[in-house]
Amino acid sequence: MSTDSSKPIPKGRWMHIIPATILVYIVAYMDRTNIAIGIAGGMDKDLGMTASFAGLVAGIFFIGYIFLQIPGGHIAERYSARKFIAWTIVAWGGFALLTGFVQNPTQLLIIRFILGVAEGGVYPAILALIGHWFPNEERARAIAFFQMNLAVASIITGPLSGWLIELHGWREMFIIEGVLSLALLFVWMPLVSDHPHQAKWLGPREREWIEKKLEEDRMGASIDDKASISTIIRSPNLWKLIGIYFFVQVGFYGFALWMPNLIKNLTGSGMTMVGMLTAAPYVLCIFGQYYIAKWCDKTMNRRLYTAIPLVGFAVCLTLSLLLKESIWLSYGVMVLCGFFLQAYAGPFWTLPPLLFPSNVLGGVRGTINALGNLGGFIGPYLVGLLTMTVSQTAGMFVLVAALMIAVFLLFTLPAITARPPKK
Repeated sequence: MSTDSSKPIPKGRWMHIIPATILVYIVAYMDRTNIAIGIAGGMDKDLGMTASFAGLVAGIFFIGYIFLQIPGGHIAERYSARKFIAWTIVAWGGFALLTGFVQNPTQLLIIRFILGVAEGGVYPAILALIGHWFPNEERARAIAFFQMNLAVASIITGPLSGWLIELHGWREMFIIEGVLSLALLFVWMPLVSDHPHQAKWLGPREREWIEKKLEEDRMGASIDDKASISTIIRSPNLWKLIGIYFFVQVGFYGFALWMPNLIKNLTGSGMTMVGMLTAAPYVLCIFGQYYIAKWCDKTMNRRLYTAIPLVGFAVCLTLSLLLKESIWLSYGVMVLCGFFLQAYAGPFWTLPPLLFPSNVLGGVRGTINALGNLGGFIGPYLVGLLTMTVSQTAGMFVLVAALMIAVFLLFTLPAITARPPKK
């Protein structure tokens, strides 16, 4: 069947693949970060945790997160992202639920580590799935729409978790949200297929268009039969991307996992109000992700539109710290951080295909996500340690420095990452 170019291409891929990936990661992110609301809601006192140990508990997740990154990307690229993610849902949902039954800090530390292992392969697997469904010209927007899960999850997690803690307690909060995770299977399996030719819900015209565009991308992509992770690991560009992602995660998770505590200290509000105030920056986050990705796809300057959100986040975070004597002005600038908070992600994940052969992209993405996400451990731990030894403000300024290091590394990448569209 030939494609009639006068008619718009149907949007089935946007209506099935993207909502399913968003929903899975909303719940995964909720189970990852509800520890912040739990700590602010009395978990630290009940289990006898210091500020630095609370930071360790929040961050240990990312040590476990390393282990399935490369295998997850490889399995999704070569075999089945759909089945792999289904099994991880069972694993992380179970351990998220068990968090509600911990009796001491050591048990909590172990469960958070295992939860990280269980969730570790999901992100590279979803990126591989998006790569199977969306050609290069749509990819920054597809990834940005998927990344909106973090904003939506944060909007939901704060108020829902705060409300559950006030209504029942922090233990019940973890148990209820763990059950929600396990229920995801009933949505994921019917909606998702690994490739367009496997999807019974996809119309022939859209299938033909996707496969034609993906084939054009493959024809234009480099393939190196000699390339493997063992050879690619020596590439300076890989280590630059890992460094960029690492410092971004230091900034993001350091801010996200301590924001409820920051807002509680700033405003003196109860937990339901803290949950509501924590959600506000993530409303703007959705708009930031959409517009930055849209401008990025329009100009194809992937490097610039990865850097702009990081600079904006650093500036807003700095202003919120400098203005803390004026409570609501400081909070208002903190909300403005939300516009920039995750807007880098859509442009950033379009960089690896520009720099590496297509046959090793699964492993490259997994390596970047695995090692880069160690920043998610360092960020919360550093903030907790500096809060205890110096001040919370000192901890937050370390996050600003991390974001600026990421920006510097971005501008050392090859010129192809800033290539404008052809005339």
